[in-house]
Amino acid sequence: MAGKWQRFGSLAVLIVVVVLLALVDRDVIDPKNVANVLAQSTVLGVCAVGMTFVILTGGIDLAVGSVMALSGVVGALANTAMGLPWPLAWALGLGAGMMAGALSAALIAWGRMLPFIATLCVMAIARGITLLMTQGSPVSGLSPGFTHAGWASWGAVPITALIFLLLATVAWVVLAKTPLGPHVRAQGDNPEAARLAGLSAPGLTFAVYMTSGFCAGLAGLLMAGRLWSAQPAIGTGMELDAISAVVLGGTSLFGGVGSIGGTVTGTLIMGFLDNGLRLQGVASYVQISIKGAVFVGAVILDLAMKGHYSRRRSRDA
Repeated sequence: MAGKWQRFGSLAVLIVVVVLLALVDRDVIDPKNVANVLAQSTVLGVCAVGMTFVILTGGIDLAVGSVMALSGVVGALANTAMGLPWPLAWALGLGAGMMAGALSAALIAWGRMLPFIATLCVMAIARGITLLMTQGSPVSGLSPGFTHAGWASWGAVPITALIFLLLATVAWVVLAKTPLGPHVRAQGDNPEAARLAGLSAPGLTFAVYMTSGFCAGLAGLLMAGRLWSAQPAIGTGMELDAISAVVLGGTSLFGGVGSIGGTVTGTLIMGFLDNGLRLQGVASYVQISIKGAVFVGAVILDLAMKGHYSRRRSRDA
């Protein structure tokens, strides 16, 4: 049952959510609104792809929202204050995200900190540096090339959605078709067995947290393009949304079980839920409470599935 849930459960939840929202408001399934959901969900989806790698190892990354803001600001300042062309500015922004991920990995692998504590520290450091660099003010005056990917479309499909799908495809190939995938899952499923098998825990930790930092940085740059400015306060609460999307997609918070396809589905669940609540005029603070309740439900389901996996492993042993 757990295997079937992991493959099809999140898709069933997505269908139920869309159907229920459409019964309340037919505009939910209007093609223009669906395109809008795709555009609004991609920043979350990009963060969630990186978060999937981290959670599969049994870790967590609470810094993604702050890293989003930091990367957007670094890229924007490189483009405006330093006058660099947008490809170099984007490279610096992505580099800032990866450096933040490397710092989290160093605190975990070498500092022996729990992932929760390490990434909480990096979250505070990244947000503080962002506010220091900007003095709390948006960075505007970005070049058209810098912002293009954030707002433009290819036909009816937002470019951000294409970037998300491309990133998800690459991540799926890495996890499904390369040796890194089994290594990531082995680290989350049984760290001691993975160590005895010769897998490098520090190397894997750096790989997954830098991947998460890269994805968060890309999300921050895309958001800066959408807003035509880098906002130092963006990304607040993104960590909860990203974790919710990953867990709703069938990835276990305990590590070892999950897929990129499920994360894409979980992202769409969060996107349609957020869109439907906005169409109904639900207050923002109520939306936060509802998202929190959804996350609690996802965790309870994950705990139930974890019990099933544990019993199955005991039988197999």
